[in-house]
Amino acid sequence: MPIARTAAGAQLLTPQDHTLVMIDHQSQMAFATRSIDVATLRTNVALVARAAAGFGVSTIVTTVAEKSFSGPLFPEVSAAFPKATVFDRTSMNAWEDAQVTDEVNRIGKGRLVFAGLWTSVCIVGPVLSALDQGFEAYVIADACGDTTDEAHERAMQRMIQAGARPMTSLQYMLELQRDWARAATYDLTTGIAHEMAGGYGLGIQYAKTMFGASEGGH
Repeated sequence: MPIARTAAGAQLLTPQDHTLVMIDHQSQMAFATRSIDVATLRTNVALVARAAAGFGVSTIVTTVAEKSFSGPLFPEVSAAFPKATVFDRTSMNAWEDAQVTDEVNRIGKGRLVFAGLWTSVCIVGPVLSALDQGFEAYVIADACGDTTDEAHERAMQRMIQAGARPMTSLQYMLELQRDWARAATYDLTTGIAHEMAGGYGLGIQYAKTMFGASEGGH
């Protein structure tokens, strides 16, 4: 019989153990996205970007044909990482661009978390390529989007079948926090949730306003 130990599972993310790769959150890519409402997508992307920046997660930001076709990054990404080098490419698969793989190697972490547009092209490519080379890959499904529901869902299934681990934007942030007793990032996490986490954020506002209550009794 296994013995229960007070310890986090090895597959759970920490701020220090992975690199976030944000791919092609650009205006032209969003115009054709139909698998998720674009306003919801932007909120989810902002939540992920702000959480990653606040927790000090190593992050790679990349675009495709920014000047000639796909347009600027979502302002939420630029605001979260104002000093980041943005790696612009021509390849649909970021893993086929040496700038990106060189940066992955420079950072030196074998666990990667992906989010971007579109799921079936610019996310499938690097995720399958990274898995093939022995990296662990997670995909933040609701910070991705595609031209149809079918395209997004088949892409997610394909990556999961290959070994990728799916998650959501709020799950990503709460997994980084994981314990409300971690006071250093408590205000960061609840502040982002209050602003961007829909009904959960309203719940935080309600509890604090009505009862002076908070997560974990803070």
